[in-house]
Amino acid sequence: MMTCFNTRQANSNCPNTGSDEMAHYFDDEFLRRLRNDIPWALLLQRLRWPHKQRHGQLAFLCPRCQEYLSAVNPRTNLGRCFHCGTNFNPIDFVIQVQDCDFVTAVSHLKRLLPHANH
Repeated sequence: MMTCFNTRQANSNCPNTGSDEMAHYFDDEFLRRLRNDIPWALLLQRLRWPHKQRHGQLAFLCPRCQEYLSAVNPRTNLGRCFHCGTNFNPIDFVIQVQDCDFVTAVSHLKRLLPHANH
């Protein structure tokens, strides 16, 4: 299955986006790999985002509330801020940290995949 995104917003129907926007298609397996296969330690290091080990768990500065009350669950590859209640996968995190759109975040993250081929 393919998922379509344009540079302004996600659109499940993928209409003609016009001359100033470009539709981008990402297969579901590729998006799954971006969410699940990029280690958070590598992501945080590449973004040069503040993070630390706390009680054996990776914690990061939340880009939404600026608190360190966070943790990464290595089983699900999700980050969670316990102060503001926000969950992040690597795509969401890049969007928030770099203040960018989905397509730009995907472009950044694909370089971090092992054997990136997209």
